[in-house]
Amino acid sequence: MFERIGDVRELLVKTLPAVPSSFLIVDVQSQTMLLVENGIEKKKYTISTSRFGVGSREGSNMTPPGVHRIAQKIGNDAPAGRIFKSREDTGIDWQPGMTEENLILTRILRLEGLEPGINNGPGIDSWDRYIYIHGTNREDLIGTPMSHGCICMRNSDVVELFDAVEEGAIVVISDKQ
Repeated sequence: MFERIGDVRELLVKTLPAVPSSFLIVDVQSQTMLLVENGIEKKKYTISTSRFGVGSREGSNMTPPGVHRIAQKIGNDAPAGRIFKSREDTGIDWQPGMTEENLILTRILRLEGLEPGINNGPGIDSWDRYIYIHGTNREDLIGTPMSHGCICMRNSDVVELFDAVEEGAIVVISDKQ
């Protein structure tokens, strides 16, 4: 994990015109995400990133590093466990035993990369790769890398986070120790 929230603030100073008062830090090494407000850790979530590691290449199924923003929030009124396909509410609620496949459930926070050449641009674009923060039916695997590039959360946690952040919120994804 970042030793200091200040390390992320330094990265944001280099990347953004202004450092936001709140942001998210995804730490791939510890499989955790912090919600930081006014320089203080407000909430810590256990998450799951890609089982294929960290990288931006299209088709890699890796979690992309760097500075992102939440460009779109989807599923505001959906019940916990609702299945989404292609960012559309299917109207079907996941039930145990339906599938072992990691599904996109409950809420979607779609990410847009803000760093050209790292997570923004041809062949590496987080938006074009459909990278999300979302709920999953594989809550039993939360805390271990298991996704195909997205950041997976427990359904109750993704609802809480969805309600706590706005579109435009900054998300920093790091695999540095």
